[in-house]
Amino acid sequence: MFAVGATVAAASDSGGSASSGTSSRAPGRYSPDAGFARDMAVHHQQAVEMSFIVRDRTGDEPVRSLAYDIANTQANQRGMLLGWLDLWGLPKVIADEPPMSWMAASDGEAGGDGGHHGHDMGAAKPGALMTGMATKEELAALGAAHGRDAEVLYLQLMTDHHKGGVVMARGCARQCATPAERALAQGMVEAQQSELTLMADMLKQRGAAPRG
Repeated sequence: MFAVGATVAAASDSGGSASSGTSSRAPGRYSPDAGFARDMAVHHQQAVEMSFIVRDRTGDEPVRSLAYDIANTQANQRGMLLGWLDLWGLPKVIADEPPMSWMAASDGEAGGDGGHHGHDMGAAKPGALMTGMATKEELAALGAAHGRDAEVLYLQLMTDHHKGGVVMARGCARQCATPAERALAQGMVEAQQSELTLMADMLKQRGAAPRG
């Protein structure tokens, strides 16, 4: 809790007054800083949900341990992101803001990789809110699975989820103006890439592989 509080305070100091978070230096309503915080909070919430589902569907300790780590880490990061929005005096939800629009708005402004960035952003699959996120049907299938089937589906869904999360976090690491938020985003990239390697190995051990 102390670490979370310190990180939120650092974001407040870099973006405005620590007491209000709403000075002229605070991120704008539609800035990459605010958009990333809103979108990644939603993205993380689904990862936490999937992790709790699989912990009740298998007794496999490696999978249960991974699920616990992901749920704990992403719940804490979600708290930071929502805390920053509060400090900045910004809404946690904007009805007319399409998911990931903060990335498209800054596309082409990050040096020479603007076109590549736009390509990486990708599109959410039908029925999913953002890139990498599972659909309601996939969540229902995970909730109905047991044992190895649940383990494989969880690892496949979380692999997709992490890939989408890495795309978003890289966007913030390039575009966000708040140093503490950029640092958090870069940390997400590195941690989730490491977990992607781990999950590929775990799938291989179960005779499966990541989905296309």
